[in-house]
Amino acid sequence: MAPSVLITEGYFNLGFPSPPPALPPPPPPAPEIKPTGPRRGGSLPGPPARTHGSSDRLIFRVELGTAWTQTATFRFVGVNASDINYSAGRYDPSVKTPFDAGFEGMGEVVALGLSASAAYTVGQAVAYMAPGSFAEYTVVPARVAIPVPALKPEYLTLLVSGTTAYLSLKALGGLSEGKTVLVTAAAGGTGQFAVQLAKKAKCHVIGTCSSAEKCAFLKSVGCDRPINYNAEHVGAVLRQEYPQGVDVVYESVGGAMFDLAVDALATRGRLMVIGFVSGYQTPTGLSPVKAGTLPAKLLKKSASIQGFFLNHYLPEFRGAMDHLLKMYAGGELVCEVDTGGLSTEGRFTSLESVFRAVDYMYMRKNTGKIVVELPPSVNSKL
Repeated sequence: MAPSVLITEGYFNLGFPSPPPALPPPPPPAPEIKPTGPRRGGSLPGPPARTHGSSDRLIFRVELGTAWTQTATFRFVGVNASDINYSAGRYDPSVKTPFDAGFEGMGEVVALGLSASAAYTVGQAVAYMAPGSFAEYTVVPARVAIPVPALKPEYLTLLVSGTTAYLSLKALGGLSEGKTVLVTAAAGGTGQFAVQLAKKAKCHVIGTCSSAEKCAFLKSVGCDRPINYNAEHVGAVLRQEYPQGVDVVYESVGGAMFDLAVDALATRGRLMVIGFVSGYQTPTGLSPVKAGTLPAKLLKKSASIQGFFLNHYLPEFRGAMDHLLKMYAGGELVCEVDTGGLSTEGRFTSLESVFRAVDYMYMRKNTGKIVVELPPSVNSKL
């Protein structure tokens, strides 16, 4: 069962504090980089060279100046639907293979740049959102490293998925007590947080998912009406049970689900586009929608559609992450992790398993955030 949620007054009725501060400016560059502590087997001579080697010893480095931290040992990396768009060249067609993939990770600091040593220590647990995270060792700017209490994958669920739900609902949701909120892919990595934050705002929450087991999970985190779309028709349920429509839609599926959500909008309803996972495996990354009738539908209801992309809200990112960490520490937030324990080939525990983890996500098998564990390499010379 999910822990009880204490409803408190706060920013936008979501438990948000006053608008969080912007990220601090990066520290001034240091004249040199050097290790600040020993590691098993001797001192670390410096950051690893950029290498594209065999699959069991891939080391990636992101060249971002001299103020850096490096993380390793029992690292965790997060799998996101956006990984496909990035690797397919849809986000930035100018990026050509080979390039480093993955957006987020968590691990221990094993070496520090000179200026970074003022704020971080070797052995400290940090999370980070940076390109090239699917690697055994990663070099990231100190300014993007976020200290976390321990190397628990639950903290990693907050980094991209949690902050996406938090910031999008805060900026675009207009939530208040009594409103009806529809969350698509509600049992996924970010949907689980949209459900919980909407409930914290005293909303009535509907969540779509693909199985009875996921329905049970959604109920455990407060979802009022889970809909298993493999057992019930989502459009029929919304028409019959919510004839006045829904006030807010948190939409990340696209295609036919997007069309159903538009049709279900109430007068002055809002639909937030977070993603479109149903189309990521198509050549364009998009599933077709009934866009020809969209203007008339929006006009008829004075409704609106807005997109949300986390990169456009980075000044608020650190404040959001800090607040979510406090919510989790206080038992106000469930951070469901899926490490692939129920997959045919077992848990996701290596770089090689990232491919399985992505397939697992697109087969709609996961409940919660998919996290891959990267144990230390026994052959590593770092």
